[in-house]
Amino acid sequence: LQRLLGKGFSIAACVGLVIGLGIMRTPGEIATTVNDPVPYMALWIVCGLFVLLSLLVVAELIAMTPRSGGIYALVAHAYGPYPGFLIGWTDWVAACASMALKVVVMMEYVTLLAPDLLPYRTAMAVVVSTGFGLLQLRGVKVGAGIQQFASTGMGLIMIALAVALFAGFFINGGTADVGDLDVPRGSPGWAAFGLVVAAVVFTYDGWYAASYFSGEVKAGGRAVAVGSLQAAVIVMALYVALNLALVLSVPLGALVGHDLALAGALDIVYGAGAGTFVIFAAIFILASHQNLQYMVASRVIYSLSEDGLGTRRATSVNEKGTPAGATILTWLLTVFLVIVGQFELLLSLVTIFFMAMYVGLVIGVFKLRRQEPDAERPFRAWGFPVTGVICSLGWTAVAIFVAVTNPESAVYGAILTAISVPVFLALRRRRSVSPAS
Repeated sequence: LQRLLGKGFSIAACVGLVIGLGIMRTPGEIATTVNDPVPYMALWIVCGLFVLLSLLVVAELIAMTPRSGGIYALVAHAYGPYPGFLIGWTDWVAACASMALKVVVMMEYVTLLAPDLLPYRTAMAVVVSTGFGLLQLRGVKVGAGIQQFASTGMGLIMIALAVALFAGFFINGGTADVGDLDVPRGSPGWAAFGLVVAAVVFTYDGWYAASYFSGEVKAGGRAVAVGSLQAAVIVMALYVALNLALVLSVPLGALVGHDLALAGALDIVYGAGAGTFVIFAAIFILASHQNLQYMVASRVIYSLSEDGLGTRRATSVNEKGTPAGATILTWLLTVFLVIVGQFELLLSLVTIFFMAMYVGLVIGVFKLRRQEPDAERPFRAWGFPVTGVICSLGWTAVAIFVAVTNPESAVYGAILTAISVPVFLALRRRRSVSPAS
């Protein structure tokens, strides 16, 4: 892989992976449990600050791991080959499953606008995913350019939605009147509140996206870490502004049950049909994710294979800097999942791995401080070790909550971990016999 990307791409990658359908849907889910504006806004601010604090710690690990591969590269650096192997393959499969899910959802939104296309939904999903895969093969600069344009577009969409809702507040002379609402009152139980916190935290997920390209950013690891932090601040500002506009313009209880809460809010403020803009915005965002996740997933399987934990076919890089073999493998799995439709099951099964990953990244900073005290650290964690302890405890709490509320994922996670051991050992034996395999 070649260093062809600028620092601006680090920002675009993080913004592009964080902003998704979550911000359009999550407000309606939260309103079921928390429908008072003050605690609602507090959730978005506190969870945003927690994610930013986590990045201020993990940025040290990102900056001192100057190779592409994202979570795989970070975990392998901190913990060694086997943990990296387990998380890396999980990450690759999850990225492909996520792409399959998103392209299918994108076609569902397209058929809402053009119902006659409904019988061709799966075929269109395959064509769209294939098109983005082919774009990647034209070169890393093509994919990066598309992503920087798309991430800028995402930010403008967030701003436009916030401005529209703020304008509605002033036009209507206050919060829209929707009559009496039958919404739950009182303090929610711990389980319901935990789900809300997890939902908000996951809406900020993707803050580590630039680490997938650390070996390709011209300015090196520090630029990747700083770009990630800048992106996190940008997204938090956008989310807080948008949610503030939301709570001012409409009663939160009116959003309960809306699949796209922001579309429901626009319909309330401006009349039926105004929310159609959100459907167009959702299609744009989902298309952007196809581009970025092809880039992300191909770097994971490329890095695994480069270390002898995949297939040598995935290590080929074309003359324009694209890991072509890894991109083709990513396309094959994604299209297969679109056709068979098992992506949601896969994403559910790997959830517990990502919870463990967040805890592991923070603890990895502690581990490397002890094992590599003299290593170059282009960026040092702020407020460490206090911030590291806070983040470790916070992510551990989230991980335990997810395991308790989603025991199926925890069980399957344990089974997959057990299966992965002999697979890893077989790959290591093969590598020792033939390093090029």
